[in-house]
Amino acid sequence: MIGSLRGTLTWRGADGEILVEVGGVGYRVSVPTRTAGALGAVGSEVHLHVHTHVREDAIVLYGFVHDDERRCFEALLGAHGVGPSLALSVLSALSPAALSTAVVEDDAETLCAVPGIGRKTAARLLIDLKSRLDVPDLSFAGIVAGSARAEARAALAELGYGPEEIRRALEGRREDVGVEELLRLALRDLAAR
Repeated sequence: MIGSLRGTLTWRGADGEILVEVGGVGYRVSVPTRTAGALGAVGSEVHLHVHTHVREDAIVLYGFVHDDERRCFEALLGAHGVGPSLALSVLSALSPAALSTAVVEDDAETLCAVPGIGRKTAARLLIDLKSRLDVPDLSFAGIVAGSARAEARAALAELGYGPEEIRRALEGRREDVGVEELLRLALRDLAAR
């Protein structure tokens, strides 16, 4: 099984596929669009953390710049109904930190923003990923903060704001404030935009 590749980037496809030459052998690797953007120009040296996916008809390599991306990919593969393509889509849209935050906060809206994920799949992913991702344990204060954020998110959705607007408005807000304060700050931010 291939765990990492270090070599020269010799080709970059439009569909998230690259070719890395290592010791005269070219390895075709599928990467998230975020990873493809982080790699240098064709001809540059690259190092990828690799997940080797074995199927009956093929062996496919999936590459990631950071090891936490590979671990998230593998956690996603372990979730019910998630294949490599959907896992790659999730990591193309969300960083590992954003995915973990969505799981901790039960933020199905963030997952629904990923192409191919509907409400039912998002709800199932939130449950499956809680046990698979390295999410922090929630103390009582963390549960209160998570609930406040979830309540604020629900209130903003009821007011007609979209998932991306809500995510940006709540992003970076302190965890120890109440629902009212979160709503006040988020609405002020949304009005300024």
